[in-house]
Amino acid sequence: MNKSVKRLIIFIAILGLVYAGKSLFMAPKFGDGEVAPGFNTTLVDGQAFSLSDLRGNYVLLDFWGTWCGPCRVEMPALKALHKKYHNANIPNADNFHIVSVALERETDLERTKRAIDKLGLDWDYHIFDPISNFKILNAKIATKLYGVREVPTKYLIAPNGNVIGVNMSFEEIEKALQKG
Repeated sequence: MNKSVKRLIIFIAILGLVYAGKSLFMAPKFGDGEVAPGFNTTLVDGQAFSLSDLRGNYVLLDFWGTWCGPCRVEMPALKALHKKYHNANIPNADNFHIVSVALERETDLERTKRAIDKLGLDWDYHIFDPISNFKILNAKIATKLYGVREVPTKYLIAPNGNVIGVNMSFEEIEKALQKG
């Protein structure tokens, strides 16, 4: 075997290891059927919030950032999902709620509130999960509880508090809600 072929094989092996390592690092902390961790926090409007208060409902935890282009691109689909299923007759559930968790610099609460208004995110639950200098690895709810390594990340939680899926397409979320 000549040196060029050996180098190519080594390069491909290294590339494969890097990809596998990235996939493991970026993998969600919880998978289908696992219990979603509960948390207590304050909403951006100052009200107390506990995830456990939404038991009996389907909950979509949406981790996002005002600075995140892909997050903003999917906002129309997220709004349409909320409009269609909030207060809809969903089998085996009281309701469907979206809980937005904004990963923003510690000083950007007001900016986040303005973005929520400007984007027309009219659901009730908006959380500000502060990060330092855009390092999402230190966010209390997103990273420490849910293992979020990139945004957008979405967890669909069943009425019993178990994770149904992570980063499901909007079509998959709809199918899950329709099936109940």
